[in-house]
Amino acid sequence: MKKNIILIGFMGIGKGTTARAFSKKYGTYIIDTDDLIESKENKEVKKIFAKHGEAYFREQEQATSDWIEACVTGTFISCGGGFYKVNNLKKLGTVVLLDASFEWIHNRLKTAKNSKAKLAKRPLFSDEKRAKALYKERKKAYKALADVVVDVERLTLDEQLTFIANKCKV
Repeated sequence: MKKNIILIGFMGIGKGTTARAFSKKYGTYIIDTDDLIESKENKEVKKIFAKHGEAYFREQEQATSDWIEACVTGTFISCGGGFYKVNNLKKLGTVVLLDASFEWIHNRLKTAKNSKAKLAKRPLFSDEKRAKALYKERKKAYKALADVVVDVERLTLDEQLTFIANKCKV
């Protein structure tokens, strides 16, 4: 795989799970943009938000995107839910959107084994009404940026991986 695969989608949809499974199945390197930012800042995302605010976090996302553009190839990149706003996303690789309804995502988070941790790690999901409004706001932008759209409600994880590999010629 020479070109990066850039995985976008709403928080909690399973981008990290998909990236890890893709790596295991196809032997690709993976990175997670939130993990990169947490490492650089030596703080969890929720603590970065709490201490510096969302605008600062978005600046860190842009810096991460710039680094990826300059330095990373042949990698499966799982992006935070708001990473789609970086100004060079399309230059990073093939943009793949994991798509599902808000209700499906919310149910996935609420019924996960470690649901409290999954919800706590997502500061923008603390208010369900606000999260749903954010989902509606982002959905059109996600679709407009996507080169490939994967319907995660209708495909098993393995079917998603095969679909992505075929569309991205892995």
